[in-house]
Amino acid sequence: MAQELPQLLKEVRANYPDADPSVVEHAYDFAKKAHEGQLRKSGDPYFTHAYATGLKLARWRMPPTLVAVGLLHDVSEDTKYTISDLEREFGKDIAKMVEAETKLTTLQYQGAARYAENLRKMFFAIAQDVRPIVVRFADRLHNLETLTALPEYKQKRIALETLEIYAPIASRLGMGLIRGELEDLAFKYVYPKEYEWALGLLVER
Repeated sequence: MAQELPQLLKEVRANYPDADPSVVEHAYDFAKKAHEGQLRKSGDPYFTHAYATGLKLARWRMPPTLVAVGLLHDVSEDTKYTISDLEREFGKDIAKMVEAETKLTTLQYQGAARYAENLRKMFFAIAQDVRPIVVRFADRLHNLETLTALPEYKQKRIALETLEIYAPIASRLGMGLIRGELEDLAFKYVYPKEYEWALGLLVER
């Protein structure tokens, strides 16, 4: 835990050597304090998810402001702090991105293919800015990496959302590597038999 912030700042500085990383440090401290005492379903401190989201964004070479949004993305939804609090602390742009990313959490897979396109349209209409969507991708990837802590029905719903909504949007935005990661992590929950078959085939060859 002691190496979290240095590791994050190292990633940020590697990609933006001339940028001021203070916004990342402030967001790290603020989010850690805001989520203090909260636990995930896995039993891990909730802040581990916020940190993992920020770190993914840093490793994707996103600017410091977007890394800060990754750290803060659940603050207004899951803590006592509001969007107004974030605006006072970090300015309008970061607060607006956190708010947009939070709104994206309301989109859920409806169980019928005809709803998928409508949800994609909602995604873009609500966001009005590609940056919150990128934060949402990082958020979703870490959730997929820790999906085993959830009940089976939730695992399948989240994985379906990923395959039907998130992966196609990533593809449309030209983010092929992110799309591949999303699909790889979601596939085994939606198509477990096919996943086992493919895995066995890889081992055999």
